[in-house]
Amino acid sequence: MASTFGAVQLAHEFLAVQVKPGDICVDCTAGRGNDTVFLCSLVGDEGKVISFDIQKEAIESTLKLVKERGYSHIAQVIHSSHENVDLYTEEGTVSAAVFNLGWLPGGNHSVHTQTESTIKAIEKCLKLLKYGGVISLSIYYGRDTGFEEKDGVLEYISKLPVGEFTVVVSEFVNRPNCPPISVRIYKC
Repeated sequence: MASTFGAVQLAHEFLAVQVKPGDICVDCTAGRGNDTVFLCSLVGDEGKVISFDIQKEAIESTLKLVKERGYSHIAQVIHSSHENVDLYTEEGTVSAAVFNLGWLPGGNHSVHTQTESTIKAIEKCLKLLKYGGVISLSIYYGRDTGFEEKDGVLEYISKLPVGEFTVVVSEFVNRPNCPPISVRIYKC
């Protein structure tokens, strides 16, 4: 079980409880499109999912998967940085935002999310969340990338005001080689 249970499963279990039909959700790191289509399945035909990535390969993968699964009418896939999330939705309207930090699965590891833009995107998503909204962060780091981002993001979220946000950090303590860190943020 340990080899198949990971940060994505934790994120999806968390999101499945939080996201309802008709909601607006944001996938801040489209990647291969798996979170985008998962969110589309939760929000249904009346909902909306806005998905971002800076890599053309990620956008193409996401668009292909969205089309294959029949969610083209729900998902809006944008070739842009997640730090522009506030240009595409209004404050207080988002039910959930998802981040998978690191590099594109199967892609070039030298292209990866960056501390500054990620923290800006999280900050903006916190404002976009409606009351009771959530953010899911899966922090992948290791090799020559991601340590600075991991440390910066964890420091930033540790300072979120109590009473406004609840932050839960989960780690796989018995796995080697920089296992992903799963973060859940609740807007109170």
